[in-house]
Amino acid sequence: MFFIMAINVEVNKNGNENNLSLIRKFTKRVQGSGILPRLRNRRYSERKSSDFVKKKRTLKKIEKREKVKKLIKMGKMPGTLN
Repeated sequence: MFFIMAINVEVNKNGNENNLSLIRKFTKRVQGSGILPRLRNRRYSERKSSDFVKKKRTLKKIEKREKVKKLIKMGKMPGTLN
């Protein structure tokens, strides 16, 4: 979920200015405001996992490792014990 702070970029059409130049002016104004780089940073950055999630993941790894050791010991899985 993204929370976007509203930043208004306003461009007014001058006298005999055509639509293409108006769009070009708007694009430049948006780039100058730095909105897009900020949004892209937020979009592609991952949250740091919490201590609880790390602990849960570590416990799962340990549990799986123990299972594999047991299977190797019983000869049901190829491999060597360390």
